[in-house]
Amino acid sequence: MFKTTVKNLLEEALTERSDLFLIGFSIDQENHIKIIVDGDSGVLVEDCIFISRAIENNIDREEQDFSLEVMSSGAASPLVHKRQYKKNLSRVLEVRTNSDKIEGKLTNTTDTDILLEWKVRESKLVGKGKVTVKKQASIAYEDIIEAKVMIKF
Repeated sequence: MFKTTVKNLLEEALTERSDLFLIGFSIDQENHIKIIVDGDSGVLVEDCIFISRAIENNIDREEQDFSLEVMSSGAASPLVHKRQYKKNLSRVLEVRTNSDKIEGKLTNTTDTDILLEWKVRESKLVGKGKVTVKKQASIAYEDIIEAKVMIKF
């Protein structure tokens, strides 16, 4: 009952703010609510406050004891939602599949897959030395085990 109430309030808040989307939601046995959100343009503290108030202001603490934690998806957190890929276009990702691990620039996203591009140094076909070759791979979302944004300084 309590979980359903919280989930409905969360869904209403996310409907009102269509630029935000849910990454994680849990309620433990002590009624500690943990919500992780992301946004098409990132997440500000004000966005977390909006979600928090949408829930907290609509549940009577006299009737239900709970704690609430609303946070944004961390920079080092794996990408879990298709919308996260779109907002990270032109950034370097490390993508792990069953058969491969690829680090490349995210150049395109569709409803079914992503496109990564990267450069490698390969031996020349004729003569000595190496040449830089541009590679690319299309990876279906269903084949991605884990994808992370590589933070470069």
